[in-house]
Amino acid sequence: MTPAPLRRAVLLVTAALLGLLGTAAPAHAHGADAPDGTDYRTAVTGITPARPGLTVRAVEAGARLELVNRTGRDVEVIGYSGEPYLRVGPDGVYENTRSPATYLNRTLAGDTALPASADPAAPPQWRRIGDDQRVRWHDQRALWREPTVPAPVAADPGREHRVRDWAVPLRAGGEPVELRGTLDWVPPPDPYPWWVAATLGFLLVGAAGLLPAGTVPGSRALRGVGAVLALGGAAAVALVLGRELDAGAQGVAGVLLGLLAGQLWPLLTGLGALAAGGWALARRPAADFVLALAGACLTLFVGVANLTVLSRAVAPVPWSGGTARMLLTGVLVAGLGAVGAGLLRLHAAARAAAPRTLAAPVLPRDR
Repeated sequence: MTPAPLRRAVLLVTAALLGLLGTAAPAHAHGADAPDGTDYRTAVTGITPARPGLTVRAVEAGARLELVNRTGRDVEVIGYSGEPYLRVGPDGVYENTRSPATYLNRTLAGDTALPASADPAAPPQWRRIGDDQRVRWHDQRALWREPTVPAPVAADPGREHRVRDWAVPLRAGGEPVELRGTLDWVPPPDPYPWWVAATLGFLLVGAAGLLPAGTVPGSRALRGVGAVLALGGAAAVALVLGRELDAGAQGVAGVLLGLLAGQLWPLLTGLGALAAGGWALARRPAADFVLALAGACLTLFVGVANLTVLSRAVAPVPWSGGTARMLLTGVLVAGLGAVGAGLLRLHAAARAAAPRTLAAPVLPRDR
């Protein structure tokens, strides 16, 4: 393939990826409305009295609570009006179709309309929803659902605030138990420095494409861009794994299943960037095209899809928000830089290969 068709292929594939992004992005969320970032930190502080084998934690950046029951006895989660809502035990997971919480907790916003059959005073009507001893649910008691920030936050947004200490009543083996936790507001980071770092990094990496191919500096530049792209791919894989772990995946099998079910495109993008970086490091044929294509995929499927991380305090990963922002900035630098460098090299190759037209001779005019 000649340089000119290669350049056109990069542009066409990038345009196609922009269209695909709209259909691929929803696959990132494990819950249908799992946030990409938030300024509210939900934490579980304990179960009173403690029950060996009964554990609860916050997952999906605090959007859901996850209860695991290994006690060998049924545990019930109590709804908002004191009615049985969920039941988890050796026989699996059940929800009470008469509980209003069954419907209100289907979305993070809690805006599902209640059916006429929802009646917290009615006897429970259990419906099996899983065969595991694990259940996840949105719980309004552990979330901030108002459209505006709490009053103390509005008065002093520069520091962290305790919004509330929350509690969710449980019933373990017929005995009352209480799940306790905290909800804090954390000041969001300033995204400007991260955007500056991403922009400067992108320009620096992309400028490597200005060095002429076929020369020693050009070959070194190609290998350098390949190394940066490989690092960006590694950062993308780390972000994908972090989101999966934060969503509650446990064990190798659980992580792999979650990746294949909900994180396939970002995972393949990160691995593809690693492979493309190695391809460029080895200076294999069509390395410029591979750089541009892999960089476009990395930017779209991992960079653009996670931009919220730059402006939210709590990221959907099991690490600090600062670590997540560093990884995402690395993804943007590597992706955009590889696109810029690859396209510049393709453009230079196309110009060098363009046939030079000979000037037509000027015939003397008849006198």
